[in-house]
Amino acid sequence: MVNILIQEAQEGVDVLPEGESVEKTLSIIELIASGGMAGQVIIAILFLLLVGAIYIYFERIFAIKAASTIDANFMNQIKDHVSNGKIESAQQLCAQMNSPVSRLIGKGISRIGKPLADINTAIENAGRLEIYGLEKNVSVLATISGAAPMIGFLGTVVGMILAIFELANAGGSIQMDVLASGLYTAMTTTVAGLIVGIVAYMAYNHLVVKTDKVVYQMEAHSLEFLDHLNEPT
Repeated sequence: MVNILIQEAQEGVDVLPEGESVEKTLSIIELIASGGMAGQVIIAILFLLLVGAIYIYFERIFAIKAASTIDANFMNQIKDHVSNGKIESAQQLCAQMNSPVSRLIGKGISRIGKPLADINTAIENAGRLEIYGLEKNVSVLATISGAAPMIGFLGTVVGMILAIFELANAGGSIQMDVLASGLYTAMTTTVAGLIVGIVAYMAYNHLVVKTDKVVYQMEAHSLEFLDHLNEPT
């Protein structure tokens, strides 16, 4: 009798009241692992692209921030040196600043004595090099923003192929656990690709805006310098 009561008590532990269900949760790691080898490979590729995009973004944002920093009295000091004929002092000041604006002004100072058109051409050529340096690796972000969703969609196609293959080999019986691996691959890779693409796209556009501000700053100071050279003495 005691054994029967113990057995009934143990069985009662596993029986849930009618109408209640066990809530099952799925972590991100389990979701990725459920996608099979194909899904894990594509997720790994997308993760590497995400790391690369984040690295490029922060490396460029710090470089652009450093390039946009310039002393408010820089141009006034340059004008004073040039007006007083202290060309070497003006060049030394540009070398000390070591920024895109100072390098452009320094290039113009090195051409003082030549026609104004030649000075303008020298500054423009130096400006192209500076812009190229500011835009270093920014195009990679644009590539990642376009490639990541396509890689994710590739995972979707692979996942659907796997699901259809498992369904074809199921012998006519349709079971969700048979299709689960392929469907997990399709969904997880799509979501991951879109996330990486969105992050890279936003980072790219933010860097473009920041770069444009530095380019405008370079143009404004260059025009101010040329206007000063063109003033009557």
